[in-house]
Amino acid sequence: MIKKILIANRGEIAVRVIRACREIGIATVAVYSEIDSDALHVQLADEAVCIGPASSRDSYLNIQNILSACVLTGADAVHPGFGFLSENSKFAKMCAECNIKFIGPNYDAIELMGNKAKAREIMKAADVPVVPGYEGKIEDENQALSIAKEIEFPVMIKAAAGGGGKGIRIAFNEEEFLSGYNTAKSEAKVNFGDDTIYIEKYIQHPKHIEIQIIGDEHGNVVHLGERDCSAQRKNQKVLEEAPSTVLTEETRNMMGEIAKRAAKAVNYNSVGTIEFLYESTGRFYFMEMNTRIQVEHPITEMVTGIDLIKEQISVADGNELSFSQDDIVLSGHSIECRINAEDPKANFRPCPGLIEAVNFPGGFGVRVDSAIYGGYKIPHCYDSMIAKLIVHGKTRNEAINKMKRALAEFAIEGVTTNIDFQYEILNSEEFVNGSYDTSFLTEKLVNR
Repeated sequence: MIKKILIANRGEIAVRVIRACREIGIATVAVYSEIDSDALHVQLADEAVCIGPASSRDSYLNIQNILSACVLTGADAVHPGFGFLSENSKFAKMCAECNIKFIGPNYDAIELMGNKAKAREIMKAADVPVVPGYEGKIEDENQALSIAKEIEFPVMIKAAAGGGGKGIRIAFNEEEFLSGYNTAKSEAKVNFGDDTIYIEKYIQHPKHIEIQIIGDEHGNVVHLGERDCSAQRKNQKVLEEAPSTVLTEETRNMMGEIAKRAAKAVNYNSVGTIEFLYESTGRFYFMEMNTRIQVEHPITEMVTGIDLIKEQISVADGNELSFSQDDIVLSGHSIECRINAEDPKANFRPCPGLIEAVNFPGGFGVRVDSAIYGGYKIPHCYDSMIAKLIVHGKTRNEAINKMKRALAEFAIEGVTTNIDFQYEILNSEEFVNGSYDTSFLTEKLVNR
């Protein structure tokens, strides 16, 4: 039985996990870099251990220091949150070798799904629809160009070991392809240490639909409906909602069953998401699997009433899922806005600095997941997301109005944020009528 969990992360997700652990009576250990010594997760945990300098490489990505912190504090489990080491199969395997429970899927599943080309092969074998593309080894740019011509432009060039929107380029012709291919390879090498590239057909103006799934160690897998994550800038999600406005109940069930089949193909035993590109024709294709808890998991919690973090910990402890597929009923509508310390008027430049004062919105159906407080100094060396504002309403229209009201109450003094930009999204015609797709922000709001 898990008795003490070390949270190998920072920010709002670390706070989120600590709160869940406290509610179920599990002790927690926070780890922090030198620049994060006054972070909220450090103050909330039962114990805290400094694991290195400000640089992620020397702290939150330092496997040896994190495992040493487990040994030092007697933590028998690690929750990786999202980002950092959450999808690092080496870390998951080393945890197992040290008899420390990794609260996530088995390391084989992480490794298989972490390589996007290999993931496509597995999905095709499991009869999961995939975007037309080429997964074989590409020797040079001439072979790559030949493959792109065969697939037909436009094509997407993607890092096989990629994630987070990095190592991706879109090419509409030969000239763009050659430039994009070399840039993507270089970016992949820098960010992932692997410059392997694969090429697939670029689906224009799709919806980005992801299915939340969870499995246990007893072979049970359940899906918890979908999230529409189409509001993106540079392949980074900005706002998400659940359920999607475009899926019929029949399509939702079909995608959910396919997502479960995909998870079972790799013996999946934790929370995760199967991400699809959805065309206006109703056709959809597997894009990738995220083998971790997602940033946007709260909106699924709001429409299902299920605490995904608690359930993730429970299945990691060897328990069966506490619910079956028949128990999942979607209720109402939920929206999440990612609140970032950035300046939309200056090309979304990050804006770290001292938060002089903050007022969180509240009221029925309003939730804020955050790790900021008045007097907190946002570090310059990490992601700019500082809060997630989540609302739930009986209908989508009610959720939109509630989010507008909550955004108007959300005041952060001392740093520039994207709160006004989120308000613009909610007021746009495309969002209100639900017709927006993955190109919406770039074409309608960002590049005005």
